[in-house]
Amino acid sequence: MQEEEDLQYEEEILRNPFSVKCWIRYIEFKQNAPRHVLNLIYERALKELPGSYKLWYNYLKQRRKQVKNRCVTDPGYEEVNNCHERALVFMHKMPRIWLDYCQFLMDQCRITRTRRTFDRALRALPITQHHRIWPLYLKFVRLYPLPETAVRVYRRYLKLSPENAEEYIEYLRSIDRLDEAALRLATVVNDERFVSKEGKSNYQLWHELCDLISQNPDKVKSLNVGAIIRGGLTRFTDQLGKLWCSLADYYIRSGHFEKIINTYTEAVQTVDPFKATGKTHTLWVSFAKFYEDNGQIEDARTIFEKATKVNFKQVDDLACVWCEYGEMELRHENYDQALRILRKATAIPAKKAEYFDTSEPVQNRVYKSLKVWSMLADLEESLGTFKSTKAVYDRILDLRIATPQIIINYALFLEEHTYFEESFKAYERGISLFRWPNVYDIWNTYLTKFIDRYGGKKLERARDLFEQALDGCPQKYAKTIYLLYAKLEEEFGLARHAMAVYERATRAVQPSEQYEMYNIYIKRAAEIYGVTHTRSIYEKAIESLPQVLSDEHAREMCQRFADMECKLGEIDRARAIYSYCSQICDPRTTGSFWQTWKDFEIRHGNEDTIREMLRIKRSVQATYNTQVNFMASQMLKVSSNATGTVSDLAPGQSGMDDMKLLEQRAEQLAAETERDKPRSKEKILFVRSDVSRSEMAALSRQVNPDEIDIDEDEGDESEENEPDEVQLEQQSVPSAVFGGLKVD
Repeated sequence: MQEEEDLQYEEEILRNPFSVKCWIRYIEFKQNAPRHVLNLIYERALKELPGSYKLWYNYLKQRRKQVKNRCVTDPGYEEVNNCHERALVFMHKMPRIWLDYCQFLMDQCRITRTRRTFDRALRALPITQHHRIWPLYLKFVRLYPLPETAVRVYRRYLKLSPENAEEYIEYLRSIDRLDEAALRLATVVNDERFVSKEGKSNYQLWHELCDLISQNPDKVKSLNVGAIIRGGLTRFTDQLGKLWCSLADYYIRSGHFEKIINTYTEAVQTVDPFKATGKTHTLWVSFAKFYEDNGQIEDARTIFEKATKVNFKQVDDLACVWCEYGEMELRHENYDQALRILRKATAIPAKKAEYFDTSEPVQNRVYKSLKVWSMLADLEESLGTFKSTKAVYDRILDLRIATPQIIINYALFLEEHTYFEESFKAYERGISLFRWPNVYDIWNTYLTKFIDRYGGKKLERARDLFEQALDGCPQKYAKTIYLLYAKLEEEFGLARHAMAVYERATRAVQPSEQYEMYNIYIKRAAEIYGVTHTRSIYEKAIESLPQVLSDEHAREMCQRFADMECKLGEIDRARAIYSYCSQICDPRTTGSFWQTWKDFEIRHGNEDTIREMLRIKRSVQATYNTQVNFMASQMLKVSSNATGTVSDLAPGQSGMDDMKLLEQRAEQLAAETERDKPRSKEKILFVRSDVSRSEMAALSRQVNPDEIDIDEDEGDESEENEPDEVQLEQQSVPSAVFGGLKVD
């Protein structure tokens, strides 16, 4: 039933039945109408304009919205499906309509109908628009446990986009179809034009293939695994050890143990340790582990014994073999055998050689391998005696192969057994082996342990240790040691010694840490001696900080200093500090400082002090204005070309002298300063709280009636105030004054 408001839209439609805009306006007007009314208007519009994409798109969107949140078995869904089918009669070349319809069917969980609709979309649309359909199609087939359907869809997809083969391979792995995954991966590896979308190199893909086929021999039937891996041996000569291990792993998992064994034997005989670039010891370790996994421990020991006699290229390879040998014995709880193996590895050979002497075989150099010694030390701590463990650590120090961590471990081991002096000797031996900065951890641990042990009982010895630590200590590491030193003096020594340490620390630490060090110094001095003792510290900080850091830290220190003096009632000292600090405070950039000073004068000053503050402010501003560097930076800042030179600041006058430009800028800044100055003294108002100027003058007269009234125009020093003439009168002296002396 039509309403009166609809008449104008109906008349417009009657006049222009083929105008989309007229129908859209009518639909927008009826947007809040009942759905059957809105649907009827859409149907009328589409009857007149069946080829309008805009009308169909909005209508289908409206129909889907109407059935949202309903049960999927509701008949309304089928009505909307039929509406989509009618739309596709005219809109079959529009991918957006297909995508919305397929998503709508996916939400209804109609699997077969959805799949067929996707296929219809691919047949109806040109191939240039298929890339818009496939992502949603692949998402759909991965939603349900239908691997056969998904595989068939992926195969069709790869005909269009073969570069996405990795995605298909990953899906095949997820559904445990490893045979086809291996086939696809082999195809990718053999295709020299293939570019991985995940950024993998050809070798990485080959390595994935080897792992896949060697670890799943019962599932990969379509490929000749042995031929593939042997092909890799000739193709990737720098990874022979890994590939041989993969081949052996394949034979082990296949149950062909005689072939695991022949492969390892062939591998260790084929690979030349001096020519190989990988970790050749892994071949021997894997060979031995094969026997170990099959319970043949004696055979595994035989392999390890042979491996220890191989002339490896690097000492580290032989050290790894010895360590793996020992770990195998530990896995089988043969602890004594493990200790014997590592003691044998670290035994002094008949012919000693330096660790990096490549002219000697690795068997003559492995006794200096820290890896083997570290494992032996761990075993001795766990399984050996105190004496044997100490002997191992001492041997490591004698060979000069210890690290700072080894030194600390040795000292802690001695401390656990209450050999405190021996542990301190271990620290000192370590300190003699290393220089800064490697010795920092040793010193830090040594000093901490010494103080915890003796406290103030051996104060002079502790002081000597700290002085030794600080001798040659870099600035980067000085702060921690100085703070530890000062703490020792505070707790067990003298307060003045602690203050002296803090004083040294402020000069010895890094420039970036000096401000923090001064803060600690001031805090400790105030707590020990009182705030009055901090005056000299503040003065030194204010003097030194601008030289090493920015003026900001010095400014903050000055303000804290002035605030302290103010709290102590030293107003004149606080004012002097503000005056000193003002020399590093540009009024343009440090307005907070000048505001703080102004607030101070309002609370504690008078008109004269505020005038003096303003005079200093103008003087400082003029000083900054006349600095050439400051002017140049300001000119560059306002210049339109930030990368230009001074000559760029005057467009069209490239030949103008730079100094002339600076002079012009100086004159301009001077003029700005003149404009900023107050025009008359009458306009300088100083307000104390809520008291007016006249009331303040009256109060000042009451407080100090003898105050001399100074003329306001105090700037004119050329005029001199002359005293007023006094009129004198001459009178006769009374005769009584002279007495009998008066002459007749």
